[in-house]
Amino acid sequence: MELTVNGHSTYCYTGGKTFDATQPTVIFIHGVLNDHSVWILQTRYLAHHGWNVLAVDLPGHCRSAGDPPATVEDAADFVIALMDAADLDKAALVGHSFGSLVALEAAARAPERVSQLVLVGTAFPMKVSPALLESSLKEPMRALEMVNIFSRSTLAPPPSALGPGTWVYGASMALGRRVLASNPRVNLFHAGFKACDSYSHGEAAMAQVQCPVLFVLGRVDQMTPPKAAQGLIKKASNAQVVYLPGGHHQMNETPEPMLAALNGFLKS
Repeated sequence: MELTVNGHSTYCYTGGKTFDATQPTVIFIHGVLNDHSVWILQTRYLAHHGWNVLAVDLPGHCRSAGDPPATVEDAADFVIALMDAADLDKAALVGHSFGSLVALEAAARAPERVSQLVLVGTAFPMKVSPALLESSLKEPMRALEMVNIFSRSTLAPPPSALGPGTWVYGASMALGRRVLASNPRVNLFHAGFKACDSYSHGEAAMAQVQCPVLFVLGRVDQMTPPKAAQGLIKKASNAQVVYLPGGHHQMNETPEPMLAALNGFLKS
């Protein structure tokens, strides 16, 4: 599905179903060097069980035009503009890693428009080590290798994710290279990491959120360890927390528990 947001073409994956304004909607927001495809299992299930899904490619990423957001706040404003473009009064927001900060900030900026908030692999502050931040700028391929080693707790997902025998590390490396190459004007890796590192509004934003919040955290996540989310959890007034037995990419490392947690929360 193509929408015009802030004057630029924006791609949203709809799970293989036609967008139906009479159904409730979930917007999925990806992390750094990812795109809509990381949500394939979750979006396809929800799209065939009574939901609209809009899994967006953020501006300047892959199939979406425009300038990549330089800050979490810029990306949050884009999400609100996306809702306007889709003529949505209200939607649930689901964000992973950098996308979780974007979803949080959007829910704080427009609390009356967010029905539920799901933060996957989140942390605040989401600081990036100086060495990794520098590598993302000067040696992005080396940084990509480092991130994928830190992110993964398994080499292959269960069959319900990408298929039996899928090489998770290799697939993620390929995705990262593809996203990085999709915008030769901007180093999306460094820009995304810098936005994560500089975001300072997390706890204040959580205090403004009015809807129920679900935290989905990987027990052995080395990129955003569960302990790094505890400050946000304490600030949330209506929160549920689910710990999954995986690393940073819960969507395909623990796909069935991730989907069960998401589906149960959205139904409630």
